[in-house]
Amino acid sequence: MAAEKSASYRLPIIDLSQETDRHVVVAAGTKTDYRGQVNTVLMNDGKTLFAVWSIGHGGKCGPLKKSGDGGLTWSDMLATPKNWRSVASCPCIFRLTDTKATERLFVFAGRGKLNQSMSLDSGRTWTPMTANGLYKPGGNTVIVPIEGGRKHLLLAQRGPVSKPTNEKTQTVWQATSSNGGLTWTDYRKVCEVPNAIPCEPDLIRSPDGKQLLCLMREKSRRLNSLMMVSNNEGKSWSQAKELTASLTGDRHMSCYAPDGRLVVVFRDRAKGSPTVGHYVAWIGRYADIIQGREGQYRVKLLHHHGAFGDCGYSGLECLPDGTLVATTYVKYRPGSDRNSIVSVRFRLAEIDVKAKDVRVDANAN
Repeated sequence: MAAEKSASYRLPIIDLSQETDRHVVVAAGTKTDYRGQVNTVLMNDGKTLFAVWSIGHGGKCGPLKKSGDGGLTWSDMLATPKNWRSVASCPCIFRLTDTKATERLFVFAGRGKLNQSMSLDSGRTWTPMTANGLYKPGGNTVIVPIEGGRKHLLLAQRGPVSKPTNEKTQTVWQATSSNGGLTWTDYRKVCEVPNAIPCEPDLIRSPDGKQLLCLMREKSRRLNSLMMVSNNEGKSWSQAKELTASLTGDRHMSCYAPDGRLVVVFRDRAKGSPTVGHYVAWIGRYADIIQGREGQYRVKLLHHHGAFGDCGYSGLECLPDGTLVATTYVKYRPGSDRNSIVSVRFRLAEIDVKAKDVRVDANAN
């Protein structure tokens, strides 16, 4: 695939990174403690949140916290099984419900073998991590319900450090579960791009429910970020193609706001972008992505004060009142303290007001 899209974008950029009243420090980094790639889940009550992250960059799984007030305050560290520390790389947390209405929390993590841990009591206790027969070299896992909730679809990257495998480049694979995430079958490759590295998938269902959209990081940096779609619940996928520069970044996470607009957060990697390397949000419509339009706004959520691009893996939740809670790992302040886990809280109506005073420039080298 040759590069097709422009490396520039023209969107209003709204900066929330200095509005510290919007920020909540979930877990502060210290001179010795590096809080790594984080993920969150919102419980069915609309106010209980869990956040899980790694110890160090892509390091051991284990830290887990809970909020009972929509992410305004957080508990101390919760107890987790000891063998979580034997599993590394980007833990992801999910709330999955099976066809018998049994709700389970899962944490997935692993480098090489993918492991999962389960809670049947809303996060109070957890099973040890066990291998689930899938593989990945690192990065995230994404899961969505399909076929009216009768199954779940999982996508994750896989590459040369995964065994068994003979791929020379990273690719995206998928599996399905018919029992609420307990076991996974139909494991197969669904995306490979010549001379590029698709990875870190995110899944978005179309507003009419008929289509799945997959956004992917392009790790080689030869192309913008990538997308593909499925019109049959993941049974087949379109050929991957480039996204606009406005959505080019790493580790996309998405959700719909109450007014139907789509919010996608990620680490900005668009060439020449004023916010490149920092934690940003894209705001627009599902149709904007499908039709190759840039969207409505970009928002700088947090400024990263550390090594270039070492932020942006995150969770994103929409509370019942429309508040978006975007939680990432980031070097929050200059100085010797290492990366922290930090949330940013905002509503789209606030962004709309701020956007009226923002001049639009072309953002490119």
